[in-house]
Amino acid sequence: MDVNDLLTETYDRLPDLVRSAVDGLTPEQLRWTPAPGANSIGWLVWHLTRVQDHHVAQLLDAEQIWVSGDWAQRFGLPADPDDTGYGHTPEQVAGVRPESAQALVDYYAAVSARTGSFLAGLRPADLDRVVDEAWDPPVTLGVRLVSIAEDDQQHAGQAHYVRGLLDAG
Repeated sequence: MDVNDLLTETYDRLPDLVRSAVDGLTPEQLRWTPAPGANSIGWLVWHLTRVQDHHVAQLLDAEQIWVSGDWAQRFGLPADPDDTGYGHTPEQVAGVRPESAQALVDYYAAVSARTGSFLAGLRPADLDRVVDEAWDPPVTLGVRLVSIAEDDQQHAGQAHYVRGLLDAG
């Protein structure tokens, strides 16, 4: 298995995780939290998608999908390219209001398709390219791609956990 296959396999698992976390949920269920200050399923899936969209757009030196269409409107938010959910207060979490589960699935599908195209064109040597010098040691493309996938997998798992609490309630 080469590096493209490995990364593609990792990222190709995420759409099913996103879909199964939100499938059949109403907008109210997507906004439900198990306790005050906790993250909702909708916020978790929105956030993991925003992070991937933001970071991959940076890697491509391209506009984020979030700001290139009506995505923000479908979530009741402004099309702020800097808002990925990091540091959100409980009020900001509650402000992420996906119009439907399908809005989350569709936005992730658009981001995932672009990520897949990017991954398909990578060569092993590309992974050593430094993409962020603000860290010590500087972050390479390979490390950034692993970080994005790991963050997305954790948040998808959290969304499934919250869904389990919702379903049990």
